[in-house]
Amino acid sequence: MKNLLMIALAVFTLQATAQENKKEARKGEMKERMEARQDMSPEDMAKLQTKKMTLHLDLTEKQQVEVEKILLAEAKDRKAKMEEFKEKKEKAEGEKPSKEDRLKMMNEKLDHQIEMKKKMKAILNAEQYEKYDKMQSSRQGKKKEMQSKRKQKQ
Repeated sequence: MKNLLMIALAVFTLQATAQENKKEARKGEMKERMEARQDMSPEDMAKLQTKKMTLHLDLTEKQQVEVEKILLAEAKDRKAKMEEFKEKKEKAEGEKPSKEDRLKMMNEKLDHQIEMKKKMKAILNAEQYEKYDKMQSSRQGKKKEMQSKRKQKQ
């Protein structure tokens, strides 16, 4: 009986250790992917996103060109904002933005999302737009899920 208990304890400990290693490996992979994205030019990011959307939504040649233009402008804007955010972060040395700044950023983000939806709706047909909207919703859901997990760990 004692031997059985010791074996069960050893297996349980081994299992817990293996799961922790998997989590650390995933974190490392995610960091690598994020760094690789930051090194990409806006043109490369727009081309990749356009190709992914072409696969998921079966875009025509004309739609691909229009979508790539929109995504390129968005990627350039996002890159500029990232640089601006980095500069602010270095100057502030860990200070968090005020409530007014956060509210302003959130409003800008939502306005941008509304504008993107309008542009995509003008380019895509009804079926494609429905798929696009579902993709965006699932991405948002995953983002919120990850954020809540982070908050729980803190």
